[in-house]
Amino acid sequence: MSYVVDFTNVSTIGLESSPVAPALAGLRANEARYFKNKYGHDFTVESAGEAKETVEWVHRILREERDLVISSRPLEATLFQVENVKWAYVFYENGLSINALYTLDDAKKRAVGFKLADGMEVPAELASRFKFVRQKSKLAGTIRGSYFVIKGEY
Repeated sequence: MSYVVDFTNVSTIGLESSPVAPALAGLRANEARYFKNKYGHDFTVESAGEAKETVEWVHRILREERDLVISSRPLEATLFQVENVKWAYVFYENGLSINALYTLDDAKKRAVGFKLADGMEVPAELASRFKFVRQKSKLAGTIRGSYFVIKGEY
């Protein structure tokens, strides 16, 4: 069942099993606010079980680009297109959010982004490979983020 993320009344729906559920919900709401304000798009997620193809697509990019496997369980995911960009998000139980930005007409503007919910440790599989910068968010507290450029075709 899909859920339109409300960034006015932040809810932990679908994220309850996360030890940082309120912070992860704030992170998810922060993304929802961005897409609503910039593109007029309603950020809608579904359980990872219902979004298997999206989760597998993101995991394939991680595996093939960086030989990276995420150890945490995916809770929710979404896949949508805004203008010429295909976006995928996966939200994990440990508080990690991964997004894939995949432009359809410009191979130079493709990337995978990592965001860490406030209060979580950097996952071991990412700690030695990426440096994380901090940003403040009214909805999510302190977000730590990093990214890498996608070189292949997916």
